Amino acid sequence: MEDPGELAAIVDPRARATAAHNLIDDYQSAVGELSRLRREALEELLADGMTQTQIAEMLNMSRSRVSQLLSAGVRPERAFLGTGAITVALGGKHEAGKEKPGAVVSAEALAAFERLAELARSHGLKAEYEVVPPPGFVVLNRPNLIVACGPRLSPLVQQVLESDNNVGFAKDNDGWHLVDHIAGTVHRSPCDAGENGDLAYIGRLPRPDGKGTFLYIAGIHAIGTSGAAHFIENNLAELYRETKTRRFSTIVSCRFDPESRQVISSARVSQIYRHEGAAQ
Repeated sequence: MEDPGELAAIVDPRARATAAHNLIDDYQSAVGELSRLRREALEELLADGMTQTQIAEMLNMSRSRVSQLLSAGVRPERAFLGTGAITVALGGKHEAGKEKPGAVVSAEALAAFERLAELARSHGLKAEYEVVPPPGFVVLNRPNLIVACGPRLSPLVQQVLESDNNVGFAKDNDGWHLVDHIAGTVHRSPCDAGENGDLAYIGRLPRPDGKGTFLYIAGIHAIGTSGAAHFIENNLAELYRETKTRRFSTIVSCRFDPESRQVISSARVSQIYRHEGAAQ
């Protein structure tokens, strides 16, 4: 962050206004993250047996203020999504029937983004999406990134997925499917049997530069990606409680309305595997 005092020395008012605007966004993001960290710490202290009165004495504030901090402000589970403005990278395909096709995303992928964006906004975070054109070279080395792009659309993502020894995608003569390597089970999409359901991978994977992780969701089919977003939307607190911001993976199922293609339910079908011993 820049020193606010340095902004006054900027002569051009347009440049000064832009710099001040950007700095305000940076500070608001930092304050939001500090608020989240404080609330999480207070909740941990309560869980460890401290009373609100004892916490108030420790922080030199009133008990009513402690109560207010615990009931308002940024919820700890926001960190599952990110600590600042979120980018959702959506896998794109070439437009069919055009001489110079551009990259387009499916309606289901956009529906997944809308769910995640609304969830982010409800936790005080901005969200935008970008389309990853074929052959799927997405920039993974950046913070606050969610990738919603199946391995068939991005060989790069497929390589990163190979770091997960617990859950993964596979392909055979019957098509793409998910494998739970720990349980020794194969999960095939209900869509392939003509049913109104699909399966998806949800996990936190390592960045290639080794400096962090990114959240990854992908269905066997496009509707499964929307199902993964539905599951996160409805189970954010549980996911954060189980994994914090550490690496993990799990398989979820979803059901959808065949007419509207809207996801109507989702559930886990495997354990939440924490990647113990992995660099977080």
